[in-house]
Amino acid sequence: MKSKGFTRFLTLAILIAILYSMGSMVNLVLFTFIFTFLMGRLQNRLSAYANKYVRINPKLILALLYTLLVIALAYVLYKYLPVITLQITELVRQIFHFYKHPPDIQAIHYIKDLINNPETSFNIPKQFNTVYIYISGIGSIAVQALISIILSLFILLEKDKILRFTAKFKYGKFGQFFLNIEHFGRKFTNSFGKVIEVQFMIAGTNALLSTLFLWILGFPQLIGLAIMIFFLGLIPVAGMIISLIPLCMIAYSVGGITKVIWVLVMIAVIHAIEAYFLNPKFMSVKTNLPTFFTLAVLLLSEHFLGIWGLIIGIPIFIFIIDMLEIPEDDVLPNNFEEK
Repeated sequence: MKSKGFTRFLTLAILIAILYSMGSMVNLVLFTFIFTFLMGRLQNRLSAYANKYVRINPKLILALLYTLLVIALAYVLYKYLPVITLQITELVRQIFHFYKHPPDIQAIHYIKDLINNPETSFNIPKQFNTVYIYISGIGSIAVQALISIILSLFILLEKDKILRFTAKFKYGKFGQFFLNIEHFGRKFTNSFGKVIEVQFMIAGTNALLSTLFLWILGFPQLIGLAIMIFFLGLIPVAGMIISLIPLCMIAYSVGGITKVIWVLVMIAVIHAIEAYFLNPKFMSVKTNLPTFFTLAVLLLSEHFLGIWGLIIGIPIFIFIIDMLEIPEDDVLPNNFEEK
């Protein structure tokens, strides 16, 4: 019972129980971690780049980054929030119009009957009810995100003090427990944090390319579409497939079957760019999972964690792989496939 493996397992079980008991406060924890990790990485990169030319205090760079973030959020909320709200409303109206007045094509009618069947997982009323529940809580989520930004700022400003203070716990009673927490924290940052960073980079690139293509094709409500594509892009593999459904509906309403074909071509091109250029550049071998594992993890994580599971399911799975010390392809023995 004093073995390292057992004590780590016990520590992990206690941490999971604590997180589970927190309920909705888990949103605050996740938001704080994501903001802290992403802003910290950006600060380190800018500091390393700036130090090549002139020595700048990292806290000054951090203050500048958060000032720009707050100004950008305030400007977007003031300038574009009414436009975004209008465009998303129009976007939903177009999707509902297509759903209520589908083209007279047998395949479309078959799909509509399938998703209207209450015994299937595609039941539209059920799915929209789920989405409505999440949207109705958008106010509390926004407040949690704002608090997380403030917390992440103080964490980064006092990073050295926090590290020195928490290091003392390793030398008190239950020191082994805090040593295990430190071990899990390092693993979590190196796996979960980096995968989240990659997902944000890929989602942003996909949203930018998709919006550019849609602008060339003459689509309306580009801001609303860009936001939708970005958030769906945070869902690996499945996000692009999910975004295809509303995009095709809008394309048919705007320009008929020709626009739908162009949207399919656009998705194929962007998927090829992601598969052959973005993933090899951003992802390691360990994070580039087979499609079956990606979809299976997404289904399970959505079942247990809801909408958050679609975004953090893959990072959690990568964290588990890292904890199990599963080797990457480049460190496997030469006769691995024979075994």
